Amino acid sequence: MSAELTPLDGTAALVTGGTSGIGAAIARALLRAGTPVAITGRDGDRASGAAQALQEETGTECAGFALDVTDDGSCADFVRALEGFRPIEWLVNNAGVAETMASASPGNLDLARRLMEVNFFGPMRLFAALGPGMLERGGGRVVQVASSASLQGYPYVSSYVASKHALMGWTRSAALECAPKGVGVSALCPHYVDTPMTDRSIETMREKTGRSEEDLRAFLAAQNPGGALVTVREVADAAMELLRSDRSGAVYELIGGSTAVIEEGVLIGAR
Repeated sequence: MSAELTPLDGTAALVTGGTSGIGAAIARALLRAGTPVAITGRDGDRASGAAQALQEETGTECAGFALDVTDDGSCADFVRALEGFRPIEWLVNNAGVAETMASASPGNLDLARRLMEVNFFGPMRLFAALGPGMLERGGGRVVQVASSASLQGYPYVSSYVASKHALMGWTRSAALECAPKGVGVSALCPHYVDTPMTDRSIETMREKTGRSEEDLRAFLAAQNPGGALVTVREVADAAMELLRSDRSGAVYELIGGSTAVIEEGVLIGAR
């Protein structure tokens, strides 16, 4: 079940990796609903500029902050900086990175460590910093942008898939733990999304294969069960639905053109 998304009372939403692509689309949807938003990026100046543009576009308060989710010191600095903004009640963990490497490559272990720091330990760090406030207030939502790689395997991205599987496992457990305390933790699992990250992947594939950008874009779209690239608007709409939801542990799979609820989760507040 869902309810109307009303502006938060003195608190705000946080979208990591919110300067472009999926993160910017989710931030824009929240702001248009009247919800104050903090966005983050590794480049503080870029994050501040993106936030100012979103605030001017939507008329709702938006602030940009520097944050490296892999660095404990950066996370601590960020939490202190938030004290001049608002308490965070809704957390969207969108910041992530993907790299390719053969599973048997000697460098795959180091790659796995790097990707785990961003895709798995990053969301854990933020929940460790912000989750206690949500639990103390008895309300909050966490949405993980987890990727279809949290549900299945893909060749040549074993480290990325492992990091997203780890995030999904943590999410399922935290969802059950937090639901009785008024906090929902759920996940979005989009297949290939039409974003700048996908554009960079296509460019890498083009350099290695010599195939045209148009051909490679069509190839990736065909890999999605829906036969089309997922749009950032689809991801933003699904994120908003999870923020409205009265359930924790919901898992949405975005296949390109439609969204499937593959796990309904449990009622928030039920014991």
